[in-house]
Amino acid sequence: MTGTDDLHFDPKRSRIAVIGAGTMGAGIADVFVRAGYTTHLCDASQTTVDRAVETWKTRLKKDAEKGKISASQAAEWKDRLLTCTPDTLPVAQLYIEAIVELPDVKQQLFGRLEELAGGNAILATNTSSLPVTALAHTLRHPDRLVGMHFFNPALLMPLVEVISGEATHPDVAQSIFNLVQQIGKCPVMVRDEPGFLVNRVARPYYTESLLLVEEQTASLEQVDRLLESRGFRMGPFRLMDLIGVDVNFSVTSSLHERFYGEPRFRPSRLQARKVAAGQHGRKTGVGFYRYDPPPSP
Repeated sequence: MTGTDDLHFDPKRSRIAVIGAGTMGAGIADVFVRAGYTTHLCDASQTTVDRAVETWKTRLKKDAEKGKISASQAAEWKDRLLTCTPDTLPVAQLYIEAIVELPDVKQQLFGRLEELAGGNAILATNTSSLPVTALAHTLRHPDRLVGMHFFNPALLMPLVEVISGEATHPDVAQSIFNLVQQIGKCPVMVRDEPGFLVNRVARPYYTESLLLVEEQTASLEQVDRLLESRGFRMGPFRLMDLIGVDVNFSVTSSLHERFYGEPRFRPSRLQARKVAAGQHGRKTGVGFYRYDPPPSP
């Protein structure tokens, strides 16, 4: 492993780049901006970046109007968030990938980031289901790749999984663990196992609920009301709509494959139909529930 100073993060001198300006990427960038870091939000689509930033600025304005933050804080944070495209990516100390859950696409991105920053940057993946070891094996510096899995919504959810692949250097994982604590989140070290910690434990919450509805044992509304009445903040179907039905289905499919067809991780046909129809939840205006009017892009 090359470099040691780059393992220590300082808001005054460390630059963070988040690649992927979707729901998760924009949320992760927001976390770092509020923690004092100059943060670059990057996406292949300039339109996607612009929409993400405008939505974020609107939220800051509303928070300032409600007295949740000061006007000076809002102005400071706006100056700290910068945008870019893949062609204008800066050299950064940490790159956090939050793009589509396709291994080849992620590996291509990490290869480009290595060319840009050499072996002196930490590469982090926000993958929720893909093996970190497999993502790293094509890199010249696989020891610099680590899992850094935030949960949606990133600003509010405290837990962050720090996942070490087979080649991840222990000092790299520890530096990310320390950074997560520094930005006010709760890190947990996790092995590179299918589903890591949370998605593996939580998967039956979705699959069993989907099975009940598929078998017409109960309606999805009944399942949600029942589980919410037992103390869950959100029922499984409302939660899938928040996370993204497509994202949830992708994670389940990945776990099912990596556990060699384990029946308890079998993807749901009901969920597959929703994905095929483009009914991905809140972000599309319809999922298991309908949201009227649809959320702003």
